[in-house]
Amino acid sequence: MGISVQVRTFTGTVEATCPHPAIAALCGRAASQNLPLLGCVDPYDDTVFNRSQLRVLIPELRALTDGSTAEEAEAAHEILALTAQVERRAHRYLVFNGD
Repeated sequence: MGISVQVRTFTGTVEATCPHPAIAALCGRAASQNLPLLGCVDPYDDTVFNRSQLRVLIPELRALTDGSTAEEAEAAHEILALTAQVERRAHRYLVFNGD
C-alpha cells in the first residue's frame, strides 16, 4: 500500500479519506523540490498537519500541480478538497497515513 490522506478529529475519528495511488509520487516530488511540509511526509508513518500549517501546505500542493502528471494533479486536487474540510471546522487535522 501507499500513502493515504485523512481528515481526522482530535479524538481520532476519520471523517474523510483520499487513497489516491499517486500521493506517494506527489510527496516524492515535493521532497525532491525541498518543499518544507509536503516534502517531509513520512511514507512509513503518520504525518499530521494542523489548520495553521495549511497556510504553507496548500500553496505547496498548488505549485506541484504545475508540471505534474495527470494522476499527481488529480491527487493534489483531492487533497486540496480535504484541506477545505480541515479549514472549515476546528479540531480537524490533515493526516498523511504512510504504510
